[in-house]
Amino acid sequence: MHVICVAAARPNFMKIKPVIDGLEALGVRTTIVHTGQHYDEAMSDVFFEELGIRQPEYHLGAGSGSHAEQTAKVLVGFEQLVGSVQADAVVVVGDVNSTLSCGLVGAKAGLLVAHVEAGLRSRDWTMPEEINRVVTDRISDLLFAPSEDAVVNLRAEGYREDQIHLVGNVMIDTLLLNLDRASERAVWQRFDVGPGGYGVVTLHRPANVDDPSVLTGLMETLRDVSEQVPLIFPVHPRTRQTLEGLVPDHGRLTLIEPLGYLDFLGLISKAAVVLTDSGGIQEETTVLGTPCLTLRENTERPITITEGTNLLVGRDRVAIMDGVARALSGEIEPRRPALWDGRAGARIAEVLVAAHAQPPKRPTAQ
Repeated sequence: MHVICVAAARPNFMKIKPVIDGLEALGVRTTIVHTGQHYDEAMSDVFFEELGIRQPEYHLGAGSGSHAEQTAKVLVGFEQLVGSVQADAVVVVGDVNSTLSCGLVGAKAGLLVAHVEAGLRSRDWTMPEEINRVVTDRISDLLFAPSEDAVVNLRAEGYREDQIHLVGNVMIDTLLLNLDRASERAVWQRFDVGPGGYGVVTLHRPANVDDPSVLTGLMETLRDVSEQVPLIFPVHPRTRQTLEGLVPDHGRLTLIEPLGYLDFLGLISKAAVVLTDSGGIQEETTVLGTPCLTLRENTERPITITEGTNLLVGRDRVAIMDGVARALSGEIEPRRPALWDGRAGARIAEVLVAAHAQPPKRPTAQ
């Protein structure tokens, strides 16, 4: 069996590594394709080094651009690759443009298409990621759900039971494998703070960072939060473009360059609170037991609220300040969902190998 494993953006690298390890443990040949959707070294290359992922056999070099441009570049590049590489299956992860593009090419080429993190829904159609999730699920043969709520979504949308597999969360596989190494780096010492004596901020969603007026409001709120607890803010390249010149007085909010995986994991593992608009960080903080405030109006990961440490606070200053107070008072208790145990990659590999032996039937047109 030969499987193409696709990675494109920062969260994808943590998600694809356990799948590659699981497949290779069963004797499956894997080919890694990096589409280049994240091409900045701090957002891409460092993750291969820190996570011990071998260098990709293929790099499509998609780079930046509009959604149409980026999707089109990956479609063309991946189609050419699939035409020259004899593979049986393609594994795509997450919800970025490359996930959709490579899944579509794989489906049209007749490969077995597997979507890792299937069934997640925010029900917010203004988010490009929601469109990518829904369409990728529709063209996939195997749907690997990270949590029971994702399974419920897929069943409600009419997918067959033989397509749906509850396997757990691959990102947590990587987290648990690397947590000790990350903690040993004690990265918080660089910022003159101690464990539990600081908060962490990340912002990158277009709705939060592309409009200067919206980002200004968030930065003013974060400055006020920093008067209660110092905040460390690794700034995403997209956010930095809008941020320059805004809110010159940051209070005790320290802006830094993006961190590598191990440094960032170590930082959030000892934080008093994390304020973010990232889906993956909602999951990581849940497993770490770190209180998380999600600066969005919705989340495709509601299990991090019902069974984790996440509070959905949006951009409302009062809600954010109240959430910080709850986090600092110890009111938010650690909880962890079922199957977030470090074995999701192995479960996925077992299903893929079985499906290769007896491929699932593609649905007929209705």
